[in-house]
Amino acid sequence: IERSMAPLSPPYCEKFGWMMDEKAAEDMRARNEARVAELDAKIKDAEDNLGDSEVRDAMLAKAEFFAEVGDRESALAAFDTCEKKTVAIGQKMEMVFSVMRLCVFHDDWVALEKQIAKLKDLLEQPGGADWERKNRLKVYEGVYKMARRDFAGATSLFLESLSTFTTYELMTYDEFVFYAVVCAVVSLRRTELKAKVIDSPEVLAVIDNIADGSVRDMVNSLHACKYREFMLAFPDVADAVNKSTWLHAHHRYFLREARVAAYAQYLASYKSVTVASMASSFCVSEEFIDQELSNFIVEGRLNVRIDKVNGVLVTNRPDAKNALYQSYIKEGDHLLNRIQKLSRVIDL
Repeated sequence: IERSMAPLSPPYCEKFGWMMDEKAAEDMRARNEARVAELDAKIKDAEDNLGDSEVRDAMLAKAEFFAEVGDRESALAAFDTCEKKTVAIGQKMEMVFSVMRLCVFHDDWVALEKQIAKLKDLLEQPGGADWERKNRLKVYEGVYKMARRDFAGATSLFLESLSTFTTYELMTYDEFVFYAVVCAVVSLRRTELKAKVIDSPEVLAVIDNIADGSVRDMVNSLHACKYREFMLAFPDVADAVNKSTWLHAHHRYFLREARVAAYAQYLASYKSVTVASMASSFCVSEEFIDQELSNFIVEGRLNVRIDKVNGVLVTNRPDAKNALYQSYIKEGDHLLNRIQKLSRVIDL
């Protein structure tokens, strides 16, 4: 209401079950109409009495106002009109950033992908080589990849931006580090996690402040193989992920992938281990760990076999050379079959 975001009132009231305040909505619409009329007058005055630069600035102010009140369609049309009046590459790129923020706000990831490609083209044009904007673009692209569940791609972009982060219009630095660490936990190997995240000076500077230190406890305990501490910190991090605007949809995916990473790391140290020992290490019941491992084994995520009679877990590490040999055998058989079929056709 304070920002006069009248276009968002009906859909948000319907989404969250709020009571629609018709008087407040009417007041917001009246204020917005008055402001638009004022901006239109400034544009008309600039067209009649001033130069192209002033006209462009007045048009940009109108576009930014539409974006501020949540009128997405009007904002996009206004930005498009303003772009036609813009000559400088830098100003065009700033408008693309504004449009990308609109896409992020409205969760329009398809449109964001197009804007990212557009900005990359602008950066390649003469006069467009701007390191500050390139670094900001990495953060926007990282958010896009994270929202589309490409955590590996997001991790790479976020880690590259740790020391050059300036995208404060999108998130705070603490939030940025939170996203970088969460994505890294489910996409990096243990050695990479240590080198690129745990020992990173940029991460160390703020990680104590993130989610009351639970993110720090989770990632450090995972690397140190302290699985009891990992399981104690894990729920708090999962709650933070669930509350995140961009990660909420991937909450269950994060829960699953983080647990798989921890279980796989634990089992890699043993040729065989009892279910009771693993359950004790993770501070859970034997029934829980049995059910967890059964699900992940069926999905092909863990290379382990459960001996229910003796209560033992037997790991069966994949033999890469043998798997490659078997694939060659299958491909060879398939090729021979095709050659035989072809020879019959030629004989006919």
